[in-house]
Amino acid sequence: MASGTGKGSTLSFTAPSGEVFTTPSFTAGTTDASLTTHTATSLVLTSGGTVTGSGKLTFTIASASSAVGCSATETVTVSVFNNNTNGTVEFSATVIPASCPVTFSESNLPPGLTSGNPLVPGSSAPRTGNNFYDGVRYTVTDSLGSTFTGGTFDLYVFGHEVTPPPPPPGNFGDEVNPFGNGFDVFQQHQAVNAVIAGWTATQADPATHFLRHAGTVSGAFQFEYAPHGSGTGLCVSDPGFDAAGTGLTDGLVLRGCNTGPWQQFVPQSNGALENVATGLFVNPNGTGAQLRGGTSPVSWGGSAYTWTDFAHLPG
Repeated sequence: MASGTGKGSTLSFTAPSGEVFTTPSFTAGTTDASLTTHTATSLVLTSGGTVTGSGKLTFTIASASSAVGCSATETVTVSVFNNNTNGTVEFSATVIPASCPVTFSESNLPPGLTSGNPLVPGSSAPRTGNNFYDGVRYTVTDSLGSTFTGGTFDLYVFGHEVTPPPPPPGNFGDEVNPFGNGFDVFQQHQAVNAVIAGWTATQADPATHFLRHAGTVSGAFQFEYAPHGSGTGLCVSDPGFDAAGTGLTDGLVLRGCNTGPWQQFVPQSNGALENVATGLFVNPNGTGAQLRGGTSPVSWGGSAYTWTDFAHLPG
């Protein structure tokens, strides 16, 4: 309302960030002042004499970035596609009435997943108790910074059994002596300081399965326990002390694989295996007994070992 000295009064306004006010209109009565747009952000009352009355001022908020195709009023419809070919979740949007570039992000994701479009498989594990995570939310953002937040959805995470790679040809098997006994992890006890005993090496007995690796010392080998064809990170070792508590200072045991000389054995021309660290030879003491280091191979021939790959072990 303006009267008398109110003539020329200016009403200023500020549009939201990224938006502008379009041409305003003023519904005037017979006694109302007229309204003109003075600048892009102000309205000016213009009238002569004394004018009283009231009217309704209306204006429209429009996009300030029509160049990028965004509209004053947007309707965003989101579609979600589960791509079973590569396991991704793909988001797309239809913007009405204009095509406005939009981006997608997700929040409340389980550990191991990174927000993006598409939402790609990561290292996330199936949720305990069920295989889906609820409460995951997606947000659409247009080029003006306006956001459209969708509802929550359930994200399913499926675990898959990992099949270990096949063992290296010729380097998966066991060291076997003339009596058919080889390295054996006693009672399949897969642990540090587990006893290495002499036992019949077969394809059916996983306790007699090892991977043979080249050592860091010339001509030496390292033997990693591999009951199912893949390494366990535990290797045959003569640590130089009674690690298993069996009373043998140089009894063979499993230890965490490393490049130390205690886990490296050099085959001799007579089949004996000499430990690099101790200089002792791997000797058996009968089937089922812990293998141990000796100053010389046993006289009855049990210290003559031959590497036998898995394909040539008896069934």
